Amino acid sequence: MNPIKLCFIGAGFHASTNIYPSAIEAGAIIQGIATRSLERSQAALLRFGSIGQAYDNVHLMLEHEDCDGVVVVAQPQDQVTLAMECIRAGKNVYVDKPLGWNAAEAKMVSDAAEQAGVVLMVGFMKRYAPVYLKLKELIDGGTLGKVRSFQVRFAVDSTPFCKDEEQFIKLAAIHMVDLMRFLFGDMVKVTGTTVRDGEHINQGISFVFEQGIVGSAYFAGMSAWSRESEHVLVTFDNGFASADEVTKLTIHSSQTFDNLPWKSLAEQDIVYTPSAYPMSGTHRDLYLRGFVGEMVHFSECCRDHSLPHSSGQDNIKTMALCDAILSALA
Repeated sequence: MNPIKLCFIGAGFHASTNIYPSAIEAGAIIQGIATRSLERSQAALLRFGSIGQAYDNVHLMLEHEDCDGVVVVAQPQDQVTLAMECIRAGKNVYVDKPLGWNAAEAKMVSDAAEQAGVVLMVGFMKRYAPVYLKLKELIDGGTLGKVRSFQVRFAVDSTPFCKDEEQFIKLAAIHMVDLMRFLFGDMVKVTGTTVRDGEHINQGISFVFEQGIVGSAYFAGMSAWSRESEHVLVTFDNGFASADEVTKLTIHSSQTFDNLPWKSLAEQDIVYTPSAYPMSGTHRDLYLRGFVGEMVHFSECCRDHSLPHSSGQDNIKTMALCDAILSALA
């Protein structure tokens, strides 16, 4: 099977740290790179060992390169324009979140991709993280019964790049917002409370999702959280599951006992963790956070012309939920 050939728009810190290495690990070939500077594009090609073509003009790259897909990792305010240019050029396109600042913009891009007959995928890497894929498998499999409730925690120092609550929800917490939809379906009701002191944000949010699933989320954007942290706890009919920091999933199955369980070592949990291997380098983090998984999935969708899990159409609902949360916090 021939490797997928991808062109890239953007070569900033996030793209260079996470997306380019993950695309290479997924087996893709970097065919071309476009940034605002020809020298910067050439440097990115050299850094990632590509003999592809450097551009300082997106239009020229889209016109000259016959690639399987385009990966857009630019500034949020530029992403809709760049995605639309790729779509008009007839290219399959992956766009880092957020794609559209609201549901209306998200729908405009999604509709354009559908009319053009191209693949449109949005970069919600948590859907492809092993810990959450295993949790999703547990939910869908029903081995612990029905999901009843959940708790989500996400905390990060967002002060350098989020100046208000809308930016915080749509640039930082949006990954957890999309993850809740991925795990529990569509939201039915949302209420919330927020306390903001300058760029320091604390939010407590309550949800009702489909099938009567209730849950709560604590989102914090404060300099205290220089170590980004996330946790998802799901309660089922017959047990619970706890996902910690994308590196550990603990599954507890409730049991019945002939004798009092505290008299012996009768309770048991199943714990999933990755192995610790000194030769893994940074690839371990890229796999566990879902970056490699989403690049593999985008490559497969380009090859098969199939609908991505985090499609442009699905992205409309995630942006709508972001707006619903902000309205509830207002």
